[in-house]
Amino acid sequence: MKREIIIAGFGGQGVLSMGKILAYAGLLQGKEVTWMPAYGPEQRGGTANVTVILSDTRISSPLLQTYDIAVVLNQPSMDKFEPRVKPGGVLIYDSNGMTRKPTRTDISVYRVDATDKAIELNQQKTFNMMVLGGLLHIDPVVEIENVMLGLKKSLPERHHKLLPANEAAMKVGADLIVKER
Repeated sequence: MKREIIIAGFGGQGVLSMGKILAYAGLLQGKEVTWMPAYGPEQRGGTANVTVILSDTRISSPLLQTYDIAVVLNQPSMDKFEPRVKPGGVLIYDSNGMTRKPTRTDISVYRVDATDKAIELNQQKTFNMMVLGGLLHIDPVVEIENVMLGLKKSLPERHHKLLPANEAAMKVGADLIVKER
């Protein structure tokens, strides 16, 4: 098993955190892992993305041109990464703020309206965990128990009280994700 994943959006959406949590969960499952963030000088509002590779065998390079799975959370990321999903791969997107839907017909496309749901539930800080829950619902590349351990490892101890809300958000995301094609 090998998954080459890109998660991309605006800074402040939890893009890098999602990647870090996936990477920790993969390590806890004994997988070979790479986590490679890329972001501009802005902390919030600029574009950010992270490449995560999870594999049962050694990873030859963390640098990728194409991906098995792309999770895109804004229009610039859709424009940049939709063409780079491998044929037969998966594109997951949050429709909030998108000016166009994905157009490719040779990939599976899923929509997870996590922004709207997070606002409805007044849980905006768990938005990224809803998206992660949607991803893991369609491709359980890591176990939820290990995701929670990875989240605990990546959160400062003062935020550990938020772990139950984040786990609940992942369940919400699993229920939200819809296959479009």
